[in-house]
Amino acid sequence: MILCECGEFVKNSVFKEYIPSSASPSTRTIGHEKCGIIFNFIDDTTSKNFSSRKDLKVLAGRFAKKNNMTLEMTGRFLLEVDRLKSCGNMYDYLIILTSFNKMQDK
Repeated sequence: MILCECGEFVKNSVFKEYIPSSASPSTRTIGHEKCGIIFNFIDDTTSKNFSSRKDLKVLAGRFAKKNNMTLEMTGRFLLEVDRLKSCGNMYDYLIILTSFNKMQDK
């Protein structure tokens, strides 16, 4: 599962694209249909597995906005994201997904 910079999980809403990369002048990749971001998996310029705490909070905020969370839910969601980030080396998408699932359970 890929977590886009816009705050949405990229599932089936992708388009195919060819971009120049360090491996080839025409490398096949995908992009997110809803926001248009193209992922460069070869050079890893757009997707991070481990972001800084600040970048992860910005991404979590976008995710909360996309999922229409209330102000109270957003606060608890961001606290949970911060707690999971402090616990260890989880991938960003797992932190966001785990935090979101905990908010759904409450």
